[in-house]
Amino acid sequence: MPDPQSRSLPLGRLAAALRLPCAHPEIAITHISADSRKIGPGGLFVAYRGVHVDGHRFIPQAIAAGASAVVGEQAMAGLPIPYLRVGDARHALGVLSAAWEGFPSRRLGVIGVTGTDGKTTTSNLVHSILTAAGLRAGLLTTVNARIGDDAYDTGLHTTTPDAPALQGYLRRMADASSDWAVLETTSHGLSQWRVAGVDYDIAVVTNITHEHLDEHGDYEGYLRAKGRLLEMLNCAPPKPGIPKAAILNADDRSFSRLRGYPAPRLLTYGVDAGDVRAENIRHRPSGLSFDAVWEGGRLAIETPLMGRFNVYNSLAAIAAALAIGLDEKAIRQGLAQAPAIPGRMERIDRGQDFIAIVDFAHTPFALAAALDTARAMTDGRVIVVFGSAGLRDVAKRRMMGEVAGRLADLAIITAEDPRTEDLAAIMATSARACEAAGGVAIQVPDRYRAIQRALAEARPGDVLIICGKGHEQSMCFGEIEYPWDDRVALSHALEVYLGLRDDGPPFILPTYGDD
Repeated sequence: MPDPQSRSLPLGRLAAALRLPCAHPEIAITHISADSRKIGPGGLFVAYRGVHVDGHRFIPQAIAAGASAVVGEQAMAGLPIPYLRVGDARHALGVLSAAWEGFPSRRLGVIGVTGTDGKTTTSNLVHSILTAAGLRAGLLTTVNARIGDDAYDTGLHTTTPDAPALQGYLRRMADASSDWAVLETTSHGLSQWRVAGVDYDIAVVTNITHEHLDEHGDYEGYLRAKGRLLEMLNCAPPKPGIPKAAILNADDRSFSRLRGYPAPRLLTYGVDAGDVRAENIRHRPSGLSFDAVWEGGRLAIETPLMGRFNVYNSLAAIAAALAIGLDEKAIRQGLAQAPAIPGRMERIDRGQDFIAIVDFAHTPFALAAALDTARAMTDGRVIVVFGSAGLRDVAKRRMMGEVAGRLADLAIITAEDPRTEDLAAIMATSARACEAAGGVAIQVPDRYRAIQRALAEARPGDVLIICGKGHEQSMCFGEIEYPWDDRVALSHALEVYLGLRDDGPPFILPTYGDD
């Protein structure tokens, strides 16, 4: 709980940020939270209807804990402290958090990167180019954060941080005299207004495919959630010396819809179409090379990243750099020096005679891209280990199985955050789809044993790819997050396979009987 003596703002100033009248503007607010358990004396409690719980139920607890005011959506009467009623309390929390931190996004340029796949990689590429240009840039993704010279690991089961944390990161970036902030901006962050109060200057969309339909209802709902970034871009006031633009993928199915959103400037990219295109694409063991082409410009690009999907990620970053006005030297250098992204086509080498990779691919599109890349790396077989999450879009399970059946020689289907669903039923759906598509599927519920089974099946020259978890450091069974890291698990299993160690698994997960 925040120290109530450390900082305060008058309630009137916070109410003004919401454009609301306030009968008691002099009341000192010492902290803001939507969690009644984190409210203490001087707190401002924000109540909204959550997915499972209505926060309005906890207003009495917040008051008993010392809250000085409440923001909520429902009509309330008779409260002993000021109550500010709003139409959307999630949005209000974002604006209040921005006001609490002094609206930090107004002090630097902000680049938002959204899409189903490629957000983290594209964000890191943009950051690398900005850094190569000699600019101070902050970075916040689901994997890592960079503020000034400090780097942080954010690789748990996280999406866009909640509004107070996000605005806190932005404040630290602004205080570090950053010129730009690069924010991976997820659909959940947009639909749940975690990014409310952020003034975006550049909006980048990678692609919009089949994902998170449990949250958004259908593809159209998902598309609208992503489109909110473009709406926020267009509504944000211009900043002196900071360009504004929308960067869209002209090859993606979402383009025909997203191009209809008003934008201060539209710049497109793609392999087949777009203002910035790729020609002479070459895939090599050391990475990619291609020519980036735009009106009046051509630039030879080399990057250690692999796969056709990373051509698109690179083009998105190039288009963003051109919109900002960065020079070709910075673009080339930033892409050539792009750091490896944890859990993105990350090779694990313990001296084995086949290639072993961990990749975050957890959507049908991403799995297809990962398997296509793996196929290009070998004349042998491609073996994939993957699963599908419980309490998420159920159609994805079939689609993931179909992709594996078409593109892999062997699919080992296992656990991937089953949560409270029946793991056996999830795996069976993917396995049936895999086999219907002509593939071979083996079901192994325990993820570590699934990796071991894949190692036992591997032959010299094969590619073994573990998909779905990537950088994440936990796996959810029931309602409990258990420690888990695919990279650690694969490294350990390889060392056991090679006879370099003989101890037990590095992580213990719930078991489901013999497999």
